[in-house]
Amino acid sequence: MKWSLNELRQTGAAPFEVDETIDLSESIRRRNENIIAISPVHVKGFLVVDSLGLLGSFQISAKLTVPSTRSLNEVELPLNFDVSEYYVDPREGNLARFAADDVVINVEDGLLDLAQVAEDNILLQIPMRVLTPTEQQGEAPLPQGQSWTVTEDDQQTDNDDHSQIDPRLAKLKDFFKKDD
Repeated sequence: MKWSLNELRQTGAAPFEVDETIDLSESIRRRNENIIAISPVHVKGFLVVDSLGLLGSFQISAKLTVPSTRSLNEVELPLNFDVSEYYVDPREGNLARFAADDVVINVEDGLLDLAQVAEDNILLQIPMRVLTPTEQQGEAPLPQGQSWTVTEDDQQTDNDDHSQIDPRLAKLKDFFKKDD
């Protein structure tokens, strides 16, 4: 669904209700090749003109299938989040009226595309670390190979010896000593 910013501004103070289900499977997988599948996206909310401009407040829900960042096994990732953004025409130019924590989106062609809003925000919601349920519980072994292992940041191993100096850098340990 697309709406003209001018058309939406003419609705006045009455909120413009939005309750749409959008199929973003092709376009979102084109932007992020790691997404294996996505369910139809449900967007519910409103657009309203307030003292700062056109405010969109939406609840977006979808279910993604993405690879685990550890094992590359498929993980179903449910997303359900709220979005609150201001939409402005870049020709307006005066962005100083917005607070530092306001999200302000420039709408280049004067058309607000609900599918683009949902797609952008879904891509922002995908976590950097996605694990299968067994990986989250620590039941799956961490990957390892010949003379290397993967460890978690909070794990300490017995062979971690940070006091041992790399032999290639051993001569540098006396570099800053003062000659007395």
